[in-house]
Amino acid sequence: MRSTLRALTGAFALTTAAFVAAPASADGDVNIYSYRQPFLIQPLLDAFTGETGVKANVIYAKKGLGERIAAEGANSPADVLLTVDIGRLDGAKKLGITQPVVSDVVNENIPSQYRDPEGHWVGLTNRARVIYASRDRVDQDSITYEELADPKWRGRICTRSGQHVYTIGLIASMVAHHGAEETEEWLAGVRDNLARKPAGNDRAQVKSIFAGECDISIGNTYYMGKMETNDKEPEQKEWASSVRILFPNVEDRGSHVNLAGVVLAKNAPNKDNAVKLIEFLTSAEAQKIYAETNFEYPVTPGVEASERVSSWGELKPDTLPLADIANNRKTASELVDRVGFDNGPAS
Repeated sequence: MRSTLRALTGAFALTTAAFVAAPASADGDVNIYSYRQPFLIQPLLDAFTGETGVKANVIYAKKGLGERIAAEGANSPADVLLTVDIGRLDGAKKLGITQPVVSDVVNENIPSQYRDPEGHWVGLTNRARVIYASRDRVDQDSITYEELADPKWRGRICTRSGQHVYTIGLIASMVAHHGAEETEEWLAGVRDNLARKPAGNDRAQVKSIFAGECDISIGNTYYMGKMETNDKEPEQKEWASSVRILFPNVEDRGSHVNLAGVVLAKNAPNKDNAVKLIEFLTSAEAQKIYAETNFEYPVTPGVEASERVSSWGELKPDTLPLADIANNRKTASELVDRVGFDNGPAS
């Protein structure tokens, strides 16, 4: 354990310098640990500073921030942690690094299904887990998650690992709706319909559709925006143009959604400013900026999605509380292993 903490401390030694110029206890500051890249959240932070005068200091990393906060303990300079997916939000709570957000503003702005019942995490934007369908080889305009197990899709589905947090979230929602036994049967059917072993990220699945390796894939909505606007890798624009998004279960419960969200650090040295930031992030102004920058859906009622996101079709989100999904993640992970999902269709 000590060697792990030393490794974490060493890995972040350089980024810690980012907070030296503005001590954690300084008035008018808020310290943010973020899994979201700085350029994605900078427009938000600029707006927050402009409105409140509070300076936002950011440390970014792809992984390990929750563990870092735990290792830093009472001396942690972190006020908030920005992350994505209910698994990571709930994981921060389970690490014991969070405290409840007590705010009437947040409770009024964010529907209860997108907040932890005990206040330990707050959802900021939605992403839907949808079906990317070939424009050339798939004629239907509607689909359900349940239908993915239909033999008509045999050899036609691509997806990333069943153990990835995005996939676990979807499977956990199926467990919440149908129970473990029925979900296991469904998951085995989806496995048998795979074109190959699960591999790569969500964009890689769309590339496979473009290449004719499969006809549909499972992915998050915001990847469409990332591909459509990728000037550095223009081939991704071709991938995007080869598919269209189908929103599953629009005729019944709606499409599975997950969250980008925020937690208030247990030992936040600038707690008042941290709560101010969280309240700002739930405001209509911030929701519009945040959702548009990240090609996601605002969770604050009355705030419209961006023109690009709206162009993909109308999202009817599943109203299942995200806490229910968090509670079923362990079962979902066990089912993935039990059916040998990541071994592919021959398992």
